[in-house]
Amino acid sequence: MALSEIEILLGDYLNYLEIERNRSPKTSGNYRHHLLAFLVFSRAKTPDDITDAVVREFRLMLARRNIKKITQGYYIIALRNFLKYLAKRDVKTLSADKIELPKAPSRQIETINENDLERLLAAPKGDGLRALRDRAILETFFSTGLRLSELCSLSRYADWKRGELSVRGKGDKRRVVFVSDTARNAIEAYLAKRGDAEEKLFVSLDKSDRIIGPVTARAVERVVERRAREAGIAGRIHPHQLRHSFATDLLINGADIRSVQALLGHSNISTTQIYTHLTDRQLREVHEAFHARKRK
Repeated sequence: MALSEIEILLGDYLNYLEIERNRSPKTSGNYRHHLLAFLVFSRAKTPDDITDAVVREFRLMLARRNIKKITQGYYIIALRNFLKYLAKRDVKTLSADKIELPKAPSRQIETINENDLERLLAAPKGDGLRALRDRAILETFFSTGLRLSELCSLSRYADWKRGELSVRGKGDKRRVVFVSDTARNAIEAYLAKRGDAEEKLFVSLDKSDRIIGPVTARAVERVVERRAREAGIAGRIHPHQLRHSFATDLLINGADIRSVQALLGHSNISTTQIYTHLTDRQLREVHEAFHARKRK
């Protein structure tokens, strides 16, 4: 069956995202998912079929399905950007400016408190390959603030002795991250135990601790979850909490927010500012130390 006009334009747009905007295949896939959902709902065949009324009905459907506000926002952002692309190509359709983004609730950040963090980092015991690998994974996360995908992509052949390395993050952007002495020592001890030629720094292991290939994101998630249970930490702990803890640790100890933004690889400072409210305990200490001192 022949593709409709709008489906052809959608294909062009997804190619544009990957080729000209340098978006990752994952990002392009997310846009495809969100936009196809709209096209199926609206039954749009041409750009003229995208009307203000249809968009309102689509948004109402998302709300009635109890989809989270932030997820509803992803659908609308994808649609707005698609409409902007069409306008750029002089395709007559609904103006993106007519679509307002939903107001998303304040993002809640989960971190690991200092005592729990120390117990987590110390959880892998012994000098077996699994323990050495898990210790290196946890220390690398906390030392660098890497995203899960970035950690999985690390090469064992990086110059670890330098204490810094270049990583490729979101949007194919490169940044420098720094490896603490503790993390570097953990990595070197782990690599000394490896007897394989796998290029990736971290590998997956079977039940007999045999290497079965590069580590997967899910395998790293299981490492963090298992070691958190061993450390006696209540609740589910996930890798991104170590990234959050990296950021808040820097801010609490006096780092400026612009430096933290660069270390995390955030394109927008507003993304980094979500961490600042987590450092409010410092303000309490200031208040207790300096407020109304003559009355104490």
